[in-house]
Amino acid sequence: MTNIELRNIDPEDIEDLLLEVEASFDIKFTDNELAHVRTFGDIIDHIKSKIKLVNTDDCTTQQAFYKLRRAIFTTLQIDKDRLTPDTLLQELLPRKTRKTGIESIEQALGFKLSIVRPPHIVTGFLIILLLGSFIGLFYNWLFGLAGLGLAICGLWLALKPGNELDIKTVGQLAVKMTRENYLKSRRNPKTYNNTEIEKVLTDWFSYDFGIDKSKLTREARLT
Repeated sequence: MTNIELRNIDPEDIEDLLLEVEASFDIKFTDNELAHVRTFGDIIDHIKSKIKLVNTDDCTTQQAFYKLRRAIFTTLQIDKDRLTPDTLLQELLPRKTRKTGIESIEQALGFKLSIVRPPHIVTGFLIILLLGSFIGLFYNWLFGLAGLGLAICGLWLALKPGNELDIKTVGQLAVKMTRENYLKSRRNPKTYNNTEIEKVLTDWFSYDFGIDKSKLTREARLT
């Protein structure tokens, strides 16, 4: 089951995730550098071997939470004592001022959070239209092509005004920051915690690919 779960992942999706890993940990993969990688454990060990920083035993997620709390306090003028990991983001970021509030927090943090999206009903409809139009190419290429253009433009436009929160709490956002902006979320970006890298990567693969963490063993094969 483990092998099947991971082999079903599109290699291009894995490549996209690894690009995000490069940015988060400030590393760079060269061409064919991962040709030897066969298991999830291989990926973890290779990434860890590329991080050439001072190893410390402090918790990055905790540091991310405090950075986020300070950014919310300075930009939204919300008492820090009110902010806990369970604080709901929708209470801090009302819909009418959500985008400007997020932009202010991002500016204070120094990186993007990417926490809003269009309503699922909109993206769902456009994806169905996209798939239907692709099939329609085999029956009437003119209508199929028109449908593809409409769906692609619609998806592009839908992503710009998206205003639905993708996560619920401040604590969940701190975890997301730790995944996607690991070094920038730390108090000292020239350090890292070697023991937590495996957990961060496991959470990341699980979240992005919808895989149960129990399937992401070190022996899980990717090829």
